[in-house]
Amino acid sequence: MTDNQRHQQRQQRLKEKVDARVAAATEQRGILIVFTGNGKGKTTAAFGTVTRAVGHGLRAAVIQFIKGEWPNGERNLLEPAGVEFQVMATGFTWDTQNRETDTAACVAVWQHGKRMLQDETVDLVVLDELTYMVSLDYLPLEEVLTALENRPAHQTVIITGRGCHREITERADTVTEMRPIKHAFDAGIQAQQGIDW
Repeated sequence: MTDNQRHQQRQQRLKEKVDARVAAATEQRGILIVFTGNGKGKTTAAFGTVTRAVGHGLRAAVIQFIKGEWPNGERNLLEPAGVEFQVMATGFTWDTQNRETDTAACVAVWQHGKRMLQDETVDLVVLDELTYMVSLDYLPLEEVLTALENRPAHQTVIITGRGCHREITERADTVTEMRPIKHAFDAGIQAQQGIDW
């Protein structure tokens, strides 16, 4: 048997396995996706999915917790394409250091999140950095879980942030943990507009 024939046999076995998995996946509904972990790329992955959704004619909406008011490349691109953005805009909690105002800002932007999670016309909702709002007790976990469970059946939700609460990851359909191996910032290289944010 030649190398090419062995390769073809391996690929045929792989194709049969993949085809069987595709045939077995018959359920159609929105899913809950979590991008968590200490590595870079959680928000980037979420916005990659938003871009894909919009490119296929789906309607997406974004809530950004703990993000500041600095230039936002994703928003610059996606808002003119019809993606609604609601931004907490207080900046990082380690900068503000004011639990009362941070909580009030979080609760205010969360009202938009709850509205989005009830909107039948929204196909994809991104709750960027929501994990911190739960871990810092700015938002009650049960309220978040209830909103996720009661969303329209077709709606997909992406949650990002480090240290995602176990009850959220248990309910999620897809969980990806970003693990840092190396990061330019750790080597003293400045974060770059258009690349890192």
